[in-house]
Amino acid sequence: MAAVANGDKVGVWYLGTLDDGTVFDTNIVEEAKKAGSYQASRPYTPLEFTVGAGEMIKGFDAGVVGMKQGETKTIKIPPKEAYGELRADLITKIPIIDLKASGIDPKPGTIVSTGTGARGVIRSVDSQNATIDFNHFLAGQTLTFKITVEKVTK
Repeated sequence: MAAVANGDKVGVWYLGTLDDGTVFDTNIVEEAKKAGSYQASRPYTPLEFTVGAGEMIKGFDAGVVGMKQGETKTIKIPPKEAYGELRADLITKIPIIDLKASGIDPKPGTIVSTGTGARGVIRSVDSQNATIDFNHFLAGQTLTFKITVEKVTK
């Protein structure tokens, strides 16, 4: 059985967790139910991608190289090979009055979008401003993936 190489199409099962054990994503129905993140509308099927084609985060892509069909392994991916470091320049303060004028009730956890399509999360609100974080929600995080290669197409 040949090892996975760049250019191969693979199908994988995965469980993604943070350092504290929180499951942030999985395509394994039992794990999603256990984590309380099961979505009936989501298809729980192997994730298919072409290795080395830039379809996945860098660390995940590199992590499957050398694996064989049926093999399971756990990889740790640092932020620079995942969604990047947390960038202070992507955290900004917006006057509450401006948000309310746009029909947004500024509360922590609220997701907002800019006119250009950038999405951010309101992290905190004081008497005058809301602090909005436009980083990817996994930026700055070390990610752990348990991956099982279901199929490999050369």
